[in-house]
Amino acid sequence: MYPNELPSTYRRFPKVPLERRAYAFLLDFVTVWFLSSFFQGFVQDLVFIALWLILRVIIVEKNKGQSLGSWAFDIKVIDPRFSRIPGLKELTKREGILGIAALLAMIGLSINVRNGLSMLILITPLIIDCGIALGDEDYGQAFHDRVAQTIVIQTQRGFSLDLRLKQLWKIIQKKLQSRKNQNRDDRDYDYRE
Repeated sequence: MYPNELPSTYRRFPKVPLERRAYAFLLDFVTVWFLSSFFQGFVQDLVFIALWLILRVIIVEKNKGQSLGSWAFDIKVIDPRFSRIPGLKELTKREGILGIAALLAMIGLSINVRNGLSMLILITPLIIDCGIALGDEDYGQAFHDRVAQTIVIQTQRGFSLDLRLKQLWKIIQKKLQSRKNQNRDDRDYDYRE
């Protein structure tokens, strides 16, 4: 079996929509960026990497394959060869690649529009790494998943944050629509009198 080839047993795992993966990554990224923002310079970079590894390796290994973002969006990382949570070695390899790309993106986003070209150059590794998952219709693996031989699957264990937010948005829309209809009815009633 080649390093990038996964066993056919993968087909039984539920595939994760890419937007869910993006939301989970974004939640983890913003959390680590916020916590590391209390530091400056090189110390901030070290704190970012340390927090990234704690959140995305140690917590994932202890929390049944889920980081904070993964738990919030009902996904987890597994090793499809053994149908289990990857070991520390695989998780460190996976998150080392993604963590460095995320660190570069954080630095690029900190630069912001002061130097747009540098910002784009620093964000590019993260875009390329995660963009590879768009082209992989079978497994949805990003570059870091291919290197570590892991996949991301849906799970029942989690908070379903995206579904709860969609449900809340529907409730808000219904309330706004009923209020709008009530105001229209009140105006029509006033007009008739």
